[in-house]
Amino acid sequence: MKNFIPILTLSASLAALTACSSATQTNAQASDGLSSSAPSAAQAPFIPNTGPNTAEAIVAGGCFWCVESDFEKLPGVKEVISGYSGGTTVNPTYKQVGRGKTGHIEVAKIIYDPTQISYRKLIDHYWTTVDPTDDGGQFCDRGQVYETALFVTPQQRAEAEASKAALMASGRLNDPVVTPIRDAVTFYDAEDYHQDYYKKNPVRYKYYRNGCRRDQRLAELWGEK
Repeated sequence: MKNFIPILTLSASLAALTACSSATQTNAQASDGLSSSAPSAAQAPFIPNTGPNTAEAIVAGGCFWCVESDFEKLPGVKEVISGYSGGTTVNPTYKQVGRGKTGHIEVAKIIYDPTQISYRKLIDHYWTTVDPTDDGGQFCDRGQVYETALFVTPQQRAEAEASKAALMASGRLNDPVVTPIRDAVTFYDAEDYHQDYYKKNPVRYKYYRNGCRRDQRLAELWGEK
């Protein structure tokens, strides 16, 4: 795992409180006392809750606070839950994931009404909320934990692949799209204090997002919204 590279201009104390990253992420080689991994459980196929007006999707877009904020504004999205997925450790903690030894990355589970917004529209929107040309993390958050990915069920794969292919063929980006499309596996909710962080801590969240230059980079890639 690459070391976290802080670029925030905030005071050290405020940055420690606000950054989606944690100081523990710089210590990837430290002993972390992880629980024993169980790939068969942690990597079991993800089975979304579905119904007439409910569907679920999992995406990774760097800091999950920002993914929540970007998707909960969409009409048809009911809720977004921050979490972890893709690794081998069962019931991982934020500290464990941040140290880079669980294989998990920060993800968000999007719960939406498919009669109001389609999965394809969600994924088309997803691209504009991330830098899909960056394979080393997202914005100021560096390392495997913050890589982008689409975690798809068998039913979602064709739409995700079609959306990615359309983006690559569009010529909108100067560099290759490196975001992988991965099989959706067990999703673990992040700790309560991460959920709706942008609502519960709006000032700290804005300092973090601005300091990370997320929106500035998105404007460079996609133009002003």
